[in-house]
Amino acid sequence: MNYNRGIKYALVTAVFSGFAIYFNGIAVRTVGDPLAFTTLKNLGVGMILAVLVGIKIFRNRSLLITLAPRDWLRLLLIGVIGGSLPFYLFFKGLSITPAASGAIIHKTLIFWVALWAIPFLHEKLTIRQVLALGLVFGSSFIVGGITSLSFGTGEMMILAATILWAVENIIAKVALRKVDADVVVGARMIFGSLLLFAATIFTGKMSLISQLTPSQWGLTLTSIAFLTGYVMSWYRALREAPATLVATVLTLGAVITNVLSAVFITRAFKIELVLQTILLGAGVWLFWTASKKIPNYTLNVKSEHI
Repeated sequence: MNYNRGIKYALVTAVFSGFAIYFNGIAVRTVGDPLAFTTLKNLGVGMILAVLVGIKIFRNRSLLITLAPRDWLRLLLIGVIGGSLPFYLFFKGLSITPAASGAIIHKTLIFWVALWAIPFLHEKLTIRQVLALGLVFGSSFIVGGITSLSFGTGEMMILAATILWAVENIIAKVALRKVDADVVVGARMIFGSLLLFAATIFTGKMSLISQLTPSQWGLTLTSIAFLTGYVMSWYRALREAPATLVATVLTLGAVITNVLSAVFITRAFKIELVLQTILLGAGVWLFWTASKKIPNYTLNVKSEHI
């Protein structure tokens, strides 16, 4: 693994994430139906990746030929656990939940990833890193405050999606040991979007897609672009750096989301936003510097059983 390269990819992913969460919150409310929006968005990304991965496989057929049945199973699981169900849960929850609550719940991803990465990937956390995670998560409550968080249906759906994405992180980290990053990304979005497409047909919501207005299409296409950049940079970060480190760096995307909300929605740039940025940045920096001092902070051979 290459920590510095992984950090760079994770930072790029955080930028995509920050913009994506802001625009997705607007888009899902504008389109109206979370399943139709999620299906259309993921299908768009799936088609883009199908072309890119198809070209890559055509040039190097061994990318698929060398895959074992266990590799295919992992790719399928990534598509189901990461590329389909959690997207619907997240955007359904986002459509009925305040953005501040959704951001706080989604940031618990770092804890869920750590929960699974320690036993299955044999990653290690020091006291400094635990304190760093506390800073990262605690920064969420500066903007909006702890009173902004509730646990209704929307919040529980976002939490369920976050837990599923954490599990996907672990499976993907194992898969990336043998499988090309673009192939893993392609499996996630292609398998996942096909499942969402089937669910849309089954629920009779395909007609909603044909009724989209130009403005709704514009928001959807913007979301497709952000998601494409997100998944392609995220899996490269996951390939190069520990899962817990990548998940921690991704929390920096919240700064971008909050700035966009302050500029275009609340139109109030408060000191709390600066304080959150400082705490969040300090937490990520502390976690990163501590991780470089841990020996064997890599994938253990026992994770082959995942």
